[in-house]
Amino acid sequence: MPVISSYGKGTALPLLLVSAGIALGGSFLQPPVLAWVSAGLGAALAVLTLWFFRDPERPLPPECRVPGAVVSPADGRIVAVATEPWAPYVEEEVVRISIFLSPLDVHVNRVPASGIVQYYRYLPGNFLAAYRAEASQRNEQTHIGVQTPCGRLLFKQIAGVLARRIVCTLHEGQHVQAGERFGMMKFGSRMDILLPRRQARVFVHVGMRVRAGQTLLAHLCPEHG
Repeated sequence: MPVISSYGKGTALPLLLVSAGIALGGSFLQPPVLAWVSAGLGAALAVLTLWFFRDPERPLPPECRVPGAVVSPADGRIVAVATEPWAPYVEEEVVRISIFLSPLDVHVNRVPASGIVQYYRYLPGNFLAAYRAEASQRNEQTHIGVQTPCGRLLFKQIAGVLARRIVCTLHEGQHVQAGERFGMMKFGSRMDILLPRRQARVFVHVGMRVRAGQTLLAHLCPEHG
């Protein structure tokens, strides 16, 4: 299991160097209590950095491997399950599932369903608190649309107050598998998944905790749901 996600090394490694500098530089301070405080601060920053950029291995559960299964693309808490009249790429009435990621959650993102990426857009925007409803429309975000064997879905990486760096390695025409890593949102942020309402069977509710690549959110194929 990689200790630090490959998506976060450019940020994590400088932070670890700063942590070491604080700890070592403080060893020259007097009185000795200041040296101990400095060492503690450096160690705390190092631990928080390693914790935030962690990237655990997560085999896809059997129930998420059937056609039409939609697995959570992010760790966090469900803050909305709502109907919207239309969404880009899906181009029909959708169910929106919104996941809020706190700074303590794993921030590596995973593909929610197997298929082909047919739609990719980057939209500049604001940096409102990611738990606010208007963040889905107003914040900086990337949109990824996937054609699955059971229909289309769209998911959004949405920046928050602290998450001002979105990493996404997907591109149009790419074949993807449910549960594979595709990017990261650095610090607290939000992920929206938009599914066609006429065929989606949703299994999650507001307040529920979910895990990327582990929690079944919905089914798009009725015969498998």
